[in-house]
Amino acid sequence: MFHDMMPGTDEHLRQNAPITGYIGFDPTASSLHIGNLATIMLLVHLQRAGHRPLALVGGATGMIGDPSGKSAERNLLDEAALRRNQAGIQAQLEKFLDFNDGPTGARVVNNYDWFKEFGFLQFLREVGKHLTVNYMMAKDSVKRRIGGNEDSGAEGISYTEFSYQLLQGYDFFHLYKELGCTLQMGASDQWGNITTGTELIRRMSGGEGKAYALTGQLITKADGTKYGKSETGTVWLDPTLTSPYQFYQFFLNSKDEDAPRLIRVFTLLTQAEIEALEAEHAQAPHLRTLQKALAKDVTIRVHSEQAFEAALAASQVLFGGGDLATLDEATLLDVFAGVPHVEISRSAVADLDALTLLSTATNGVIFASKGEARKMVQNNGVKLNRQKVTLDQSATAVPALLDKYLVAQKGKSYFLITLV
Repeated sequence: MFHDMMPGTDEHLRQNAPITGYIGFDPTASSLHIGNLATIMLLVHLQRAGHRPLALVGGATGMIGDPSGKSAERNLLDEAALRRNQAGIQAQLEKFLDFNDGPTGARVVNNYDWFKEFGFLQFLREVGKHLTVNYMMAKDSVKRRIGGNEDSGAEGISYTEFSYQLLQGYDFFHLYKELGCTLQMGASDQWGNITTGTELIRRMSGGEGKAYALTGQLITKADGTKYGKSETGTVWLDPTLTSPYQFYQFFLNSKDEDAPRLIRVFTLLTQAEIEALEAEHAQAPHLRTLQKALAKDVTIRVHSEQAFEAALAASQVLFGGGDLATLDEATLLDVFAGVPHVEISRSAVADLDALTLLSTATNGVIFASKGEARKMVQNNGVKLNRQKVTLDQSATAVPALLDKYLVAQKGKSYFLITLV
């Protein structure tokens, strides 16, 4: 997980426990995603090592937009949207960190609380004068946007985003002054913003202040591409945006070359436990032992044991022949989201035989003709809700799931019929 740190950071952590360290999260969405989860794990490890973690929700800086890793100006959100996003993010952070009144108890802070009364002229006088434009322009996140290199796709940078590092730097100074925070962490693309904070602390305290920076690696796949998106988009921690089943499947489908790193980053399994899983996986890679352990651990911590059990049951339904009747409606639709879906009138089904239902009555989506359906039924290759279809069976012989769904299986292909 480790990428870089300022000289002396390791000694500071060893000799001054418990120190206070923080990571900032901009509330640009109502949920964090698994890219954020890698940095959350830095806070988890900080607390487990006997230190105090702070999670900063950027109510103020979220109004500006961080240029790090971006090639274009970000769309700004209104205050109401930011507040909704802050509430969602804080609820998620509380799942991972131990919030208590002790010396290592976690805390969530919001930089809007100290910026809301900070006037523009006051900020320029008290903060802006401490850093030169030359210093700020030397940061990689700024240089990439300001260089005008056609190959880089740079589109320039507004004064708004240019000032972001000054705001983030002041966050560090405020937490240093008010809460004794001496460490800021983040992903490697945050190095420039974090070190701006350490420099601001030094200058605003007359050279006496000392703070530290530590970054983790950006989580990428073995081929170097960004990790954290599925075929359908970002994998969110909010179950209403990415269901526990989809979340579980994302980790379960990790490639063999990615799984060893992911299980070290996203779980708290010990080295011995991971190495034992790797040895077991190597004996029978097709059983996906490593991926199953990874998916189970992360799904339980992000969602719950119950959510994991439901996701596992859903996976077994699709791939292992589990009981369809155990699925609630949301999970059933989730499991079969990617299969052909056809609707038919409930009243029409009452007078049909199964062969007609599976062919002409469903517009040929499952079988092009009744004759084709008959052939496959004769070869025992057709099922409705996991029950084999017979030639003389009526369409209503198999009870509908949740009184409205029929799952048709044609060989290894699935289809979802909804009675309306």
